[in-house]
Amino acid sequence: MKLKEIMTNDVEVIRVNDTLQTAARKMRDLNIGFLPVFDGDQLIGVISDRDIIVRAIAEGTDPNSMLGRELATSPAICCFDDEGVDEAARTMHDNQIRRLVILSRQDSRLVGIVSLSDLALNTNGKLTGKVLKSVFEPVG
Repeated sequence: MKLKEIMTNDVEVIRVNDTLQTAARKMRDLNIGFLPVFDGDQLIGVISDRDIIVRAIAEGTDPNSMLGRELATSPAICCFDDEGVDEAARTMHDNQIRRLVILSRQDSRLVGIVSLSDLALNTNGKLTGKVLKSVFEPVG
């Protein structure tokens, strides 16, 4: 099964000059926890709801301040839409992440997001369990 068959197509993004509050509101309003961060048409990274809490709010960052490059996790970990779910699971496992940015093979533009739940709903439990276990392992 290819990633284009299971990915979320309609992806909301934020820009480097958007505020933390803007990002948090988009996440709340869309019931999501992850946004790709763009500078113009260039993908520079991603930000998660956890990033906002742990790397910004916990440090006392003003929520009305700009995101900037320093808060985005960079580089974004990506796969191509024509890759298989096994490759996505391997990438998630190796990088201990729950979500992947999906790019078009033709022009490397953002075309979707694949989450661990997408894998869980569309693959066998053994594959998802292995990825899930690695996400919660301490980095070391």
